[in-house]
Amino acid sequence: MSGFIEKITGSLGDKQRWKQYRARVGALPEPYRSATASIERYLLQAGAQGYDASVQIWEDLADLFEQAAVDGTPVRDIVGADPVAFADDFAANYGTKDWRAKAQQRLRTSIADITGDRSTT
Repeated sequence: MSGFIEKITGSLGDKQRWKQYRARVGALPEPYRSATASIERYLLQAGAQGYDASVQIWEDLADLFEQAAVDGTPVRDIVGADPVAFADDFAANYGTKDWRAKAQQRLRTSIADITGDRSTT
């Protein structure tokens, strides 16, 4: 029965890990807390997919900023000059794709199917 419920609601273990991640982020000192929250918001709004990896990506993000806080590493030294590029590169390490990449691939595949030309997919 629990397998059926988890198919509908999602993994209970993943939900617990998400809550733990949120608590970790909440415990970060400023400006690390705000930076982590901003990156999280960007990745969620950008439509980062790949739920199997999603809990791990958040835990690793918390690890990164927790360690930076301990070491006193400035936020700008972590994210660099372009925080968007940092977030996109960070997410790419987990095989996540945003909705645009999925839509682009779906269009390529659809046109290839229609034209019978598989060399472009």
